[in-house]
Amino acid sequence: MAESARKFERIAFVASDVAEARAALERLVHLYGNAAPQEADAIVALGGDGLMLQTLHRFMRDRIPIYGMNRGSVGFLMNEFSEGDLIGRLQRAVITKIHPLTMTAVDAAGESHQGLAINEVALFRQTHQAAKLSVSVNGQVRLDELVCDGVLVATPAGSTAYNLSAYGPIIPINAQLLALTPISAFRPRRWRGALIANTARIGIAIREPEKRPVSAVADNVEFRSVVQVEVSQASDIDLFMMFDPGHDLDERILSEQFRY
Repeated sequence: MAESARKFERIAFVASDVAEARAALERLVHLYGNAAPQEADAIVALGGDGLMLQTLHRFMRDRIPIYGMNRGSVGFLMNEFSEGDLIGRLQRAVITKIHPLTMTAVDAAGESHQGLAINEVALFRQTHQAAKLSVSVNGQVRLDELVCDGVLVATPAGSTAYNLSAYGPIIPINAQLLALTPISAFRPRRWRGALIANTARIGIAIREPEKRPVSAVADNVEFRSVVQVEVSQASDIDLFMMFDPGHDLDERILSEQFRY
């Protein structure tokens, strides 16, 4: 994908419902026009990280580069906002290619559900009782019983989000790894998770699912009362995120490891 040859003449804008983002949208459309997303050279998302994730999901299979500008409260995935020289900024931007996770979850009724996650797939207990999970990698059971509030599988792009809050490792964006991180593990108490090759299939079976029901969430899509979940990287789906030079996703993730 020869991004350097792009002229970025046709820009599509999307914005969150926040007043600041809507006002920015109106001004930018007046300055640069507003192409249909499927005909655009780039999509500019105005809002916070939540809008960026929504935009990536919305155009998941369209292979259109997405450039975020922060008009929200959290902007880890966004660039600084500026109305001037937008086409020049797009032409100079560093483009990072990422892949989402694909999740297949089977519920208690035997129905199969599919989900895609840019940040993480997470399993959570649904009641006051801790979940009991069995974890396998490529069909081999690695942890027969994990008693916990839940467990998550995070991408490098998502490793600084919920995964970090759960004391999971930060993963460089180009590392061929996924983070498998427990949420409030009770047994084995000292298990802190694992780094898994991004080519692996991670299987999670719910033990005693009627007594200890569990939900599975792929980013913001939830399925209740699951009994079996399989997670792997969707290597056939390419997502292209754009960042200003010196502030690309690789640099942000590296810098995050030295924050104190």
